Amino acid sequence: MTPLRALCVFCGSSPGVDPVHGVAARALGAALAEAGIDLVYGGGRVGLMGMVADSVLAAGGRVTGVIPKALADLEVAHLGLTELHVVGSMHERKAMMADRSDGFIALSGGIGTFEELFEIWTWGQLGDHAKPVALLNVAGFYDKLAGFLDDVVTAGFLRPAHRAMLMVDDDPAALVRRMRDHRAPLVAKWIDRAER
Repeated sequence: MTPLRALCVFCGSSPGVDPVHGVAARALGAALAEAGIDLVYGGGRVGLMGMVADSVLAAGGRVTGVIPKALADLEVAHLGLTELHVVGSMHERKAMMADRSDGFIALSGGIGTFEELFEIWTWGQLGDHAKPVALLNVAGFYDKLAGFLDDVVTAGFLRPAHRAMLMVDDDPAALVRRMRDHRAPLVAKWIDRAER
């Protein structure tokens, strides 16, 4: 079991319509700080991104932000972080966040959040890492996605073992505990020679 020193959080640069998403972002930040786990995230000061970062900082935790120069130039970079890295591209951003993190949580968000989640989950499926990946399912936000993923398993396009790699929880503190206790599963190869 790898020590959980830093968790990467993917989330919206918008606060969303329902304030419950902001409440969950702040609760997740507080849970990370209380557990002594650093936050790694996209480096923004706006939306849920800013809320989770501010919550960690307010509770005495450490926050590392990674933001592309184009976004930093739009004045959305959070300048009050423990560390802020300005990089050249989204590809560099995602690689640095992955390298600096021992696990990944997707909060509520839009297509950028979904893209980051699916890419890091795919890397796990391919064996590029054995770090925990999870959804914080705020007010049922990810219920339909979780159901669709189960349908993908039934349709034969996703192995049950790979589906099980994605944890889902609606309680921030409980999810942090589950990720801390995570043990990388022994999963089937993503493709068998017989299937080619």
